[in-house]
Amino acid sequence: MKPGDLAAALAQLEAGKVVAAATESFFGLLADIGNPRAVEALFALKPRGADQGVPILLPSTSAWAALVAGEIPGLARAFATAFWPGPLSIALASAPDVSPRVAQGGTLAVRLPGRSAASELALRWGRPLSATSANLPGAPPATRSSAVAVEFAEAVERADLYVVPGASPGGAPSSVVIVTGNTYRVARVAAVSISALDSIANQHTRGA
Repeated sequence: MKPGDLAAALAQLEAGKVVAAATESFFGLLADIGNPRAVEALFALKPRGADQGVPILLPSTSAWAALVAGEIPGLARAFATAFWPGPLSIALASAPDVSPRVAQGGTLAVRLPGRSAASELALRWGRPLSATSANLPGAPPATRSSAVAVEFAEAVERADLYVVPGASPGGAPSSVVIVTGNTYRVARVAAVSISALDSIANQHTRGA
């Protein structure tokens, strides 16, 4: 990301607004989930049903514990060690102070993103950001900033959305696992296969 684009994106987040940036797969809508104004701005751009949570990008693994109710299970940490940074979202019970509009039924899916404009921005921002795909409901996910700018043209014109120029590689989105204690279930199979997840889970079980 060019320095000017990074500065503009950080200023947008500081103002409680939304940034569209490339992740390691598609463009995502990034907003500070700890800022109620930013959460409102995100949902104004892309409404979501009560049964739809918002995936989260972490700036670092050290930011994870504050989002979780209780301790992070050993199995969840094993998955993170194996697949982060990268396209695996790990869902755990969310901390009480996480916005219920962001968590899905009290569960929050987070990941440490692979190298991308979004990961650079998350690291510089230093706080968790939303990562819902930068497309309107029913539309395909975007891989180019020009497509995002067209789809959200009115928001861009109002300066409610800043689009970081560039492209993302596309491919499979992140897989999603829901971890409860030392058990897990796969909510979405995508970039990380079930066999790869099972391998780590079995290693963890044997080592426990």
